[in-house]
Amino acid sequence: MDVVEQTKAKMVAAIEHLKMELKGIRTGRANPAMLDGVVVEVYGSPLRLKEIASVTAPEPRLLLITPFDTQNNKAIGKAIETANLGLVPIVDGNVVRLKIPPMDDSMRKEMVKVCHKKREDAKVSIRNIRREGNDAIKRQKSAGELSEDMQKKFEKTIQDLTDKSCKEADDISEKKEKEISTI
Repeated sequence: MDVVEQTKAKMVAAIEHLKMELKGIRTGRANPAMLDGVVVEVYGSPLRLKEIASVTAPEPRLLLITPFDTQNNKAIGKAIETANLGLVPIVDGNVVRLKIPPMDDSMRKEMVKVCHKKREDAKVSIRNIRREGNDAIKRQKSAGELSEDMQKKFEKTIQDLTDKSCKEADDISEKKEKEISTI
């Protein structure tokens, strides 16, 4: 049963990874998660933006970055520019403002394509996990640790987990695509 539990844990991790990847995809609205990948050089070392500032979305098209130390404003502005997000930071006193430009139709289509690719990557990963689990069960069977009935039962359980995980990946991706398409 150990193999089935490991397989399930790996599939859950693959879905969580997909959720994190989709958070970073731009939609028509301002989303603080868009800046999760931004790394800022402060105090002589690279730190993630959310470790040195709070990011809020007070309006649908505006992100407000409030640094914990106001001396980091310029470094934050520079890091956002170099992150190539297509956003122009406005350093304004103690905060950094990011106006999110409206997305045109071609940009929306591009983001939907990115969403599809991430979903397919997740599904490939899930299928690889299934193959690894099934291989481990076959090794246990050939080593005499499992009966044929148990092997079939475990393989069916792993296939059910795979189907459920792939469906979940589709659902999560569809929801994100709707969010992207909403004007």
